[in-house]
Amino acid sequence: MSNILHNATVDTLLERRSIRKFKPKPLPDDVVETLETVAQHAASSQFLNDWSAIRVTEPAAKKRLAEIGGQPYIATAPLLYVFVLDEHRNAAIAARKGVEVASDAFTLNGSYRFTQAQNDAVLALHAMETAAYSLGLGCVILSSLLNDVPALIDLLNLPEYTYPVLGIAIGKPDQEPAIKPRMPRSMQFFENEYPSSDEKLLSGLDSFDAEVHKYYDLRDTERPVDVFSDQIAANAIDEGVNAKAVAVQAKRQGFRLER
Repeated sequence: MSNILHNATVDTLLERRSIRKFKPKPLPDDVVETLETVAQHAASSQFLNDWSAIRVTEPAAKKRLAEIGGQPYIATAPLLYVFVLDEHRNAAIAARKGVEVASDAFTLNGSYRFTQAQNDAVLALHAMETAAYSLGLGCVILSSLLNDVPALIDLLNLPEYTYPVLGIAIGKPDQEPAIKPRMPRSMQFFENEYPSSDEKLLSGLDSFDAEVHKYYDLRDTERPVDVFSDQIAANAIDEGVNAKAVAVQAKRQGFRLER
């Protein structure tokens, strides 16, 4: 029997599901202002506020984002954002205060700030997502926009010391998908230390594999989907957006990830 406590916030988070089909009606200005203000209230490392978000409204730009992400529904989202880690603004502020940004003493372009700014962008996006769900809206987070980072940077005119992190599409849901299964708590929450053996760590894997396979099978009976562990194995050798590619593109944006 579950001992979960319930309130409006908890239930909003527990009922979260990705929405990929939206009703075409635009969202009111007060909803947009609310979502953006909530995002600004997320935690920020050292209060550097080192993230920004591009609200994409131009149909041609939305269409191009859909092409980059390989997902046509991106172009139909009533509200669409790309969150970026942003040290450009802080570099401009520092320069105005007399800091020599081009010198080796400048640290906002290092790997630590890159990672922390990336974290801050994700926290802000998640706050926006949760607020959207609480208002009866639906969302889908768009990591697919990172399929072509150079094209994304060019489209959004991102300057030096910025880097795209994630996108999010928001709108009134026009579908009601089932909630995706979650891993057993015993496989993700540990007491005092990490499990001493992989056997203990993976003790709930077989039942989770079966649950995930059933979920995908019911969602689309014509599309065979591997069990969870097979998906992990496939991704473990998939090149995807690898660290080397990120490092190369980040260097072009002015970051020095080696320090």
